[in-house]
Amino acid sequence: MRILKNQTIAIIVDVQERLFPVIDNHQKLRKNLEILVQGLKALKIPIIVTEQYKKGLGETIEPIRTLLPDAIYTEKIAFSCCDEPTFIAEIEKTDCKYVILAGVEAHICLLQTAIDLKEKGYQPVVIEDCVASRYPENKRIAITRLVQEGVLISSSESILFELCRYAGTDTFKTISKLVK
Repeated sequence: MRILKNQTIAIIVDVQERLFPVIDNHQKLRKNLEILVQGLKALKIPIIVTEQYKKGLGETIEPIRTLLPDAIYTEKIAFSCCDEPTFIAEIEKTDCKYVILAGVEAHICLLQTAIDLKEKGYQPVVIEDCVASRYPENKRIAITRLVQEGVLISSSESILFELCRYAGTDTFKTISKLVK
């Protein structure tokens, strides 16, 4: 099954100021998220950003917030994004079939969101190098569970080139520079 650009939306889950510094390998995660977001923007993939309990965890981290000034931001208190009515309303406005997921924490909000999206008939695609948890074993367990649930797992470079499809375009050149 090929993931198609015109049927795809992306979700950046809970990459927030007070949570992010305690995430395992957060510096590498930040770099990968920046590459993914810039590539998705070059591909003109719509992006929704969620923020869990903003009062306690703060806003989306600065590099991502700067890259996504026009994204749809949704605050939530539920772990699954799908339990937030405004989030579901935004997804349902689109004709998307594929939902790219990146962010934290892999074993809580991201896992529950992916499972719920799958149940609602979408095909979630978790970008493994763009998800993390506070402890690496929790991420490992989450990825195993996601595979068992039928969620697709990809990497930032792989998904960007899959959505791009062809070399030689301006978008291809932009993505090539990002992943080098």
